[in-house]
Amino acid sequence: MKSKLIKNALLLVILTLIASSACSSSDPETPEPEPTTPIEPTAVVVPVEEVASPTPLPTEPVAQQFYTEEFDTDTGTWTYFLIDANRPAPLYVEDDFGTMFIGIEDGRLLFSLESEQQWTYVTYDAYEYDNVRIDIVAENRGVNNNNVSLICRYTDEGWYEYNVANNGLYDLYYAFRRDDNKIVYNPMASGGSNKIKVGREINEYTMICNERTLKLYINGNETNVYEDNQYVLRDGLVGVGVSSFFTLPVKVEIDSVTISEP
Repeated sequence: MKSKLIKNALLLVILTLIASSACSSSDPETPEPEPTTPIEPTAVVVPVEEVASPTPLPTEPVAQQFYTEEFDTDTGTWTYFLIDANRPAPLYVEDDFGTMFIGIEDGRLLFSLESEQQWTYVTYDAYEYDNVRIDIVAENRGVNNNNVSLICRYTDEGWYEYNVANNGLYDLYYAFRRDDNKIVYNPMASGGSNKIKVGREINEYTMICNERTLKLYINGNETNVYEDNQYVLRDGLVGVGVSSFFTLPVKVEIDSVTISEP
């Protein structure tokens, strides 16, 4: 009897195992999905072509009414004229004569005169002035017998001119040009000054034209004051000049010209 019972119990166990297996096959457990890492979008970099900056166009220098000319840039607004003093009367001439050089060298305005009686002038042509002050720095590099000139109210008809000789003398003239191109220098004042540095030295000269008053300064010292009630020029160009006489060579360098209000 035990054996049958044993058999029945074993059968029950087997049937139970079969039933469990069947239930397990008919209702399988659904596995949980594994977590996924979100994919971030990758930025796409588009290369940008480099564009060269435009090259600025060169600009022409603008002429100034009041300024200091140091002769290290364009000097197209400065021109020169010549007077041949070898004639019975000084004569305005169109072309160079004798041996001379007037131009820019090493940042200075150079007057190199190697012939006698060459009276040379350089004017600033951008503006005409009525009342004006001119300051120049001049270095004598040649003989001691020459004139350095400052002029104001220059026109084709005439101008005022202070001459300062390297030997210590000065003159003031009203110069005018006749129809035959002869130049007449009418003396207005003259004198001497111990403020002039003679020989191969550097001097500073100043000319002031203010209404009817003309003034000359030498190395900062007031040297001459003149009231003109005869010619009364109104306006014109300003300029500088250098003259040779009978001792050569004449070589003067103008380091700077300052044009300002008086």
